[in-house]
Amino acid sequence: MDIFGTILAPFKWLVSAIMLGFHDGLSFIGLPPENGWTWTLSIIGLVLVIRAALIPVFVKQIKAQRGMQLLQPDLKKMQAKYKGKTDQLSRQAMAQEQMALYKKHGTNPFSACLPMLIQMPFFFALFQVLSGITQARQAGQGIGALSHEQVVQFDESSIFGAPLSASLLHGGPAGTDQTVVWILSIVMILAMTASQFITQKQIMAKNMSEEAMASPFMRQQKMMLYVLPLVFGIGGINFPIGVLIYWTTTNLWTMGQQFFVIRRMPTPGSPAAKALAERRAAKGLPSLPLVGAKKDADVAAEVAAVELKAQQRIQPQRKNRKKK
Repeated sequence: MDIFGTILAPFKWLVSAIMLGFHDGLSFIGLPPENGWTWTLSIIGLVLVIRAALIPVFVKQIKAQRGMQLLQPDLKKMQAKYKGKTDQLSRQAMAQEQMALYKKHGTNPFSACLPMLIQMPFFFALFQVLSGITQARQAGQGIGALSHEQVVQFDESSIFGAPLSASLLHGGPAGTDQTVVWILSIVMILAMTASQFITQKQIMAKNMSEEAMASPFMRQQKMMLYVLPLVFGIGGINFPIGVLIYWTTTNLWTMGQQFFVIRRMPTPGSPAAKALAERRAAKGLPSLPLVGAKKDADVAAEVAAVELKAQQRIQPQRKNRKKK
């Protein structure tokens, strides 16, 4: 087994064990164990478990994204302050001041990607489990927590006539209606990429302040808006239908989470924040303190402290006078 496979081995076992647990539970309440819909619901159950476990990470991501948007005005001032300064002391002071800004807002540029990064081992593990089903069946072996009998059962299961282990690029086993596999795969790929695009689009349209919209951070967001769905759309031709079900379901979960956050905990200064204030005003309710918002006086004091420290770092030191 290669290093990648060794790293994924525990994730493969965990993913297949959770899926098997849902499958056994659904079979216990009367669903046919060999039916493709029973396995499909098991994959959806796997998504629910993983995403529920990631809720604390999602909250941290929201705070990090909020912090990244709130620090944009300070970051822009800092970049203007050091514009044209290429000496080592100025670069060092700028880097330290930038790290202080990230610390002040409790964020960093990589925090927004944390939930996806945590999900990736589970995604790759599920991909290896589902794409290895047919090979494991032919070898007379199990895979992960699935026994050989369960592997055979999964390999023979299908929805709308398409096996869950089939993919657009590789098709399905002999005797499968490949047209059904292609149609279902294309529909699932479109659903996967569309849900991902809509989720990111609603963030940019409703939950970003004017300062964030005009920042370099926004250019990165616009690039990711089109790049990520494109990457997943191209990669989707190699995904088994079961993996497409997993990724579409997790995208729908993300869409629902973002809708709740945008409506109930919007970014200060964003169109969603203004809409929330208008809804509360129409009901005669006071405005709520928004998550991630800071008082102007606190922000000004922190910025002044950071700038003072940076100025002190770059001041030249006088040489000690020789004693007489």
